[in-house]
Amino acid sequence: MNIDSNNIRNFSIIAHIDHGKSTLADRIMEFTNTVDDRTAKPQLLDNMTVEKEHGVTVKAQTVTNYYLAKDNQQYVLNLIDTPGHVDFSYEVSKSLSATEGVILLVDATQGVQAQTIANYNLAKAQHIKIMPVINKIDSPNAEVATVKQQILDLDSEFKSADILETSAKNGTGVPELLEAIVANIPAPQVADQAPELKALVFDMTYDSYQGVIVHIRLVAGEIKANQKLVLMNAGKTFDAKAIGIFNPNMVEQDTLYAGEVGYVVTGIKEVNQIRVGDTITTAVAGTAEPVPGYEEATPVVYAGIFPKDDFLAMKSALFKIALNDSSLKIEDDYSDALGQGFRVGFLGNFHLQIIKERLLVEYGVEVITTSPNVTYKVHLKNDKVVSVNNPVNFPNYSDIDYVEEPIVMVTITTLPESVNQVINLSEKYRGVLIDLNNLSNLSNLVQLTYNMPLSEIAYHFFNALKSETHGYATLSMGEITYQPADVVKMTFDINYSNVPQLTFITNRVNAADQSQELVHKLKYAVPRQLYPMPAQAIVEGKVIARVDIPPIRKNAAVSGEKKSISKQQALLRRQSLNKRKAKQLEFELPQSVFDIFLDI
Repeated sequence: MNIDSNNIRNFSIIAHIDHGKSTLADRIMEFTNTVDDRTAKPQLLDNMTVEKEHGVTVKAQTVTNYYLAKDNQQYVLNLIDTPGHVDFSYEVSKSLSATEGVILLVDATQGVQAQTIANYNLAKAQHIKIMPVINKIDSPNAEVATVKQQILDLDSEFKSADILETSAKNGTGVPELLEAIVANIPAPQVADQAPELKALVFDMTYDSYQGVIVHIRLVAGEIKANQKLVLMNAGKTFDAKAIGIFNPNMVEQDTLYAGEVGYVVTGIKEVNQIRVGDTITTAVAGTAEPVPGYEEATPVVYAGIFPKDDFLAMKSALFKIALNDSSLKIEDDYSDALGQGFRVGFLGNFHLQIIKERLLVEYGVEVITTSPNVTYKVHLKNDKVVSVNNPVNFPNYSDIDYVEEPIVMVTITTLPESVNQVINLSEKYRGVLIDLNNLSNLSNLVQLTYNMPLSEIAYHFFNALKSETHGYATLSMGEITYQPADVVKMTFDINYSNVPQLTFITNRVNAADQSQELVHKLKYAVPRQLYPMPAQAIVEGKVIARVDIPPIRKNAAVSGEKKSISKQQALLRRQSLNKRKAKQLEFELPQSVFDIFLDI
């Protein structure tokens, strides 16, 4: 269907978590007859099992809606749903790169929240149209007038008459919203003359039969089925096996035109050859200028991922997920205890958890994940500098001159009544307060700025922040710098055998307390054997904490029939000698052991 580009609207919905974003997407599809009563279901675009289990949107989803407006013209409304969790803000930026406008959704019962401001700033930075909408006006706790004033205070360009009021739950205000989308969100800019094809790849999926399926936004030109195309950055030529739109499932089309959002089946099976942000053009007489892409996400933490059974199955599954999740950075890794695996960069602990669950749910692959770590710069005594994101590769302490750890400027936005809790929490996580001020345009929010070690933020700071502020806080991170830090490598021996995957880097001040806590947790997590086994934490060659893992049964050498003291001691000496001869663990450590180190 050849639609005039002036009748195309590409937009996203951005909001704080649980402000009704996915529900509003459902109503838009319902009112445009994109889905009927038989196929309609709550959170239709949240089609991942992990999304339904956690109640959050993880992946941006695309759907094309055909809408007959009051001016009797048919419009194409391309909706790209976006996540709300801070670990998936890169998905928001991906979506915004393919749109001309956004709906800024605000809950009438909660008002402008911290993540609302963070997403607003993302959209503002993209210089796209922002449409404020108040949701949940049907709630008995709704404070529409108060929330409207908060939105007006957020941006002086907002006008009271432009703020729409809806109830995504029952559909109130959705018809007016559709008309406002047509009227206020600009049509995609398309060259007047038919130029060379230029399409931005903003997402991808993998199909075992069709290969890589790229999600594209056509900037210029048109694509036809079976046309020979090329990925400019990858230098990969392919035939478009099929093209189409999302409605919300894939619907084939003969041609995609400039301004549209759709998909191309590439047939490419090598999943590591394509990257999000690439440009598609024709193989012959194509454009020479790629579409300006967005910045790639930079990993915050690195963790080892090892298979429980089949390495090749895990490798295949992980690279297919990486195709759909461009923020993952994957490198080869090897462990004597766990075998071949990968060192993977994530955007945070929640991101790691989601990837682990996707491997299990979508591909049936069980994996063992090690403790996440950030990248340190280690200055050696021979004047060399090495970057280390795997604690196993951390140099020997006798070779180190000093270590620099990543420090990031963190901006925390929260309610006034939570400021004391945020300050105490930030100090606990080694944060240094830089600035504290009330947002002049939002009387109900306070902004705190800290310099904080990335290692503290990467693990559980965000979850702790949400807990302390009852979910009404968010954080945004600036550029990473490096500062000298007093950190040490902590290794662990179980039964006198080193377990490299339990190694991690920690601040020297915290080492004593952490080591005591961890060895006592290992006491109950490591599978028992027929004899007691010591679990030891070691820093700079010294054992700083130890606990004995009790045996399955009592020690036969000192119980049962009575023996002389000398015979008992001789038996114990022989037993101890035999245990020390064990050069490596004779049993597998379960994931529960590694999970202990995810909670440090």
